[in-house]
Amino acid sequence: GIKWMSSLEAKFEDAKDKKPTAEKLERLRREKINRFRNKHKINIQGTDLPDPIATFEQLQKEYKIQPKIMENIQAAGFQVPTPIQMQAIPVMLHGRELLASAPTGSGKTLAFCIPLLTHLKQPRNKGFRALIISPTRELASQTHRELVKLAEGTGFRIHMIHKAAEAAKKFGPKSSKKF
Repeated sequence: GIKWMSSLEAKFEDAKDKKPTAEKLERLRREKINRFRNKHKINIQGTDLPDPIATFEQLQKEYKIQPKIMENIQAAGFQVPTPIQMQAIPVMLHGRELLASAPTGSGKTLAFCIPLLTHLKQPRNKGFRALIISPTRELASQTHRELVKLAEGTGFRIHMIHKAAEAAKKFGPKSSKKF
């Protein structure tokens, strides 16, 4: 017999018969990620880039960020990552190199401090394990302040060195050779 149907029903029938291929699913996923990046004005270049995060909870689920660091993020009042944090944190957690640019107050400090503490995993008594160099004392103070808040209760010791003579007193005269 003849089966009568509208063109809309025919399209639906055709779509029902076709199974989504892995290639098509990947293309749809990429389109969704590109729409997300466009919505948040995230411009990115490179190959094999990790997907951006939409929430800080994703960090806990996907990257196993220390629970204490997650508590400190929430205690500091951060609820939703900023665009620079959405993309920069996953890139750095994947161990990739990054050159990022964003306006003042956009959350760049937190964007590199979270991956830094995550890569260090836990405190060790092995001297300085990470070094952040700042062009101004004001920026160094801000970074120090934010890192202290973020690392609170984790056991990491955060120091700011702005004069070599003070550093020698604080860490011992042989600290420059040791570290």
